[in-house]
Amino acid sequence: MLKYFKKRYILPVIASGFLLVGVSFKDNFFEIAKQIEIFTSLFKIVNQNYVDEVNPAEVMDKAIKSMLADLDPYTNFFNEHDVVKFKINNTGEYTGIGAMITRKEDQLIIKEPYKGYPADKAGLKAGDAIIQIGDVLLSDFKEDASQLLKGAKNTKIDIKYIRQGKQLTTQLVLDEVEVKAVPFFAKIDDKTGYIVLTAFNNKTTKETKEALEKLKADGAERIILDLRGNPGGLLNEAVNICNLFVEKGEVIVTTKSKNEKYNNVYKTSKEPVDLEIPLAIIVDGKSASASEIVAGALQDLDRAVVIGSRSFGKGLVQRPFDMTYGTQVKVTISRYYTPSGRCIQALDYSKKDKDGKAIKTDASKYNAFKTKKGRTVYDGGGILPDVELEETKLSSITEVLQKNDGIFNYATNYYFKNPNLGDKIPTISDADFADFKAFLKREKFSFDTETELALKNTLEKAKKEKIDGAITAQYDQLMTAIQKSEEALLDKNQKEIKKLILDEIIKRYQYKEGLYQYYTKSNPEIIKATTLLANKAEYSKILN
Repeated sequence: MLKYFKKRYILPVIASGFLLVGVSFKDNFFEIAKQIEIFTSLFKIVNQNYVDEVNPAEVMDKAIKSMLADLDPYTNFFNEHDVVKFKINNTGEYTGIGAMITRKEDQLIIKEPYKGYPADKAGLKAGDAIIQIGDVLLSDFKEDASQLLKGAKNTKIDIKYIRQGKQLTTQLVLDEVEVKAVPFFAKIDDKTGYIVLTAFNNKTTKETKEALEKLKADGAERIILDLRGNPGGLLNEAVNICNLFVEKGEVIVTTKSKNEKYNNVYKTSKEPVDLEIPLAIIVDGKSASASEIVAGALQDLDRAVVIGSRSFGKGLVQRPFDMTYGTQVKVTISRYYTPSGRCIQALDYSKKDKDGKAIKTDASKYNAFKTKKGRTVYDGGGILPDVELEETKLSSITEVLQKNDGIFNYATNYYFKNPNLGDKIPTISDADFADFKAFLKREKFSFDTETELALKNTLEKAKKEKIDGAITAQYDQLMTAIQKSEEALLDKNQKEIKKLILDEIIKRYQYKEGLYQYYTKSNPEIIKATTLLANKAEYSKILN
C-alpha cells in the first residue's frame, strides 16, 4: 500500500513541489498547485486511515530520496542528520572517533582507523564490527548508527565489538578530527616532489599550496599531483588548485544550464605559485568531478601531462539549497566544460536502458577538441590520459573483490595471523595468493556477477513454483561452471589482485601514511611519472 502510494502520488508531487522553480514554476503554477493540493489531501487520508501506524517523516524521507534517485545519483535530499555529514565532507572537520566506517547488516565495520585519533587510541582495528554503542544494540537500531559515535569533545562512549569471532569491549573518548585534503607529500628523489590530493574541501588549496611551497623550498624542481581515488568536491577549490600553476585570469571551467543564472565562467583570480615547474597528474577510474576539472583544465592548457587510466567521467555540477527544518536538497544545476570546450560526462541520465540504468556515451560518438597548443582531446568519457598505463586499470573481477570486501576481509585475517610484522613490507607470494583463493571459498564469497545473480534468481523462482527438484542437477552444474570461470579470472588478474592485497595489508600495520611511503618507492604510476618528468625531451614532446 505505502509503496504504491509513494510511487503513484508522492513522487510526482514532490518532484513538482521541490524541483520546478523560476520560469518553470510560473509556467506550471496551476499544475503544481493542483498536485500539491492532491498530495496534501491524500497524505492526510493515509495517515488518518491506514491500518498500521505510519511514520510521516520516514515515509516522506524515503519518497523524496526515491524520486530524486530517478534523476541522477548526485541530486540528493538531506534530512537534518544528512546535512551535518554533508558539511563535514566540505570542511574535513568534525568531532567523532576518527575512523572510516560502513554499515553492514546489524554492525558498523571499521574500514580504516585514522592514526592517533580516538578509534586508534582505543585499540580498534580495521575489520572490527561494532554491535553495541552505549545501551543501543545496532540490531535494534535501523537509523544512521554512525551518528551515535558523534558528539561533544571528551564524551565517553562504551562499545561492544566483534573481532575474529570474539566479543570485546572498549571505551571511546570523542575528539576533534581533521581529515586532511592533502594527507601526504614528500620528495621522491632529489628533484621530484609528490603530493597526494584526496578531496576538494574548503582547505584543499591551502594545504596543496603549503605542500608545494615546502617541496620547492626543499629543492623540488618538478611535481607529481596524485588525484587517484579523489571523488571531487568544491568546484572553486578545483579552480584555485589550477591557479597554483597557471596565470591569473585564465579560464578554467565554464558551466552551462537551462537556467541562465547558472551559466558561469570560472577564471583564476590570484597570482600563481609557479608557471614553469614541470607537472604530472595521475588519475584513475575513481578520479571524478573536481579532480577531472583540474586534470582536464591543465591538460587543455598544456600545463601538465596526465598519466594513468581514463577518469570517471562526471561532468555535472551540483548546488545545495537550504530548506525548512534544517533540511537540504542538492540539485544538479549545470554541466561543466573544460577550457577546450569539452564536457567529459560519461553517462546520460536522461536516457535509460531496459534495466533503468543510464546509458554510457559510445566512444564512436566522442567529439574532438583542441588544447591551447593544438593537441587533440575528446569529450564524453572522462579524461583520457596523455600517457595511459594498464597498471591503473582494474578488471571487473577485481572491482567485485573490492566492492564485496573480499580483499579487505582477507587482509583482516592476514593481520591477525601475523601480528608482529611491524614496518616490514611483505611479499605476496603464489602461496599467499592460493591462500587468498582458499579463503574466498571458505568464506563462501559471492562475486555476484550478473550471470550468477540471474541463476540464483531462477532457482528461487523454481522453489516458489515447486519445480526446483527437476532442475537442481543442472543448476549445480551451471553454478560449478560459473565458479570455475571466476577462479580462472582470479588467476588471470593475479598481478593486480596481489598488488591490492599488499596495499590493504600495509595499511593495517603502517596506516595510510605507510602506504604512501611505500608508493613513493614502488608504485608503477609514480615511477612512470617520475621518469617522464626527468626526461625533458619526452615531457615537452607530449605537451607540444
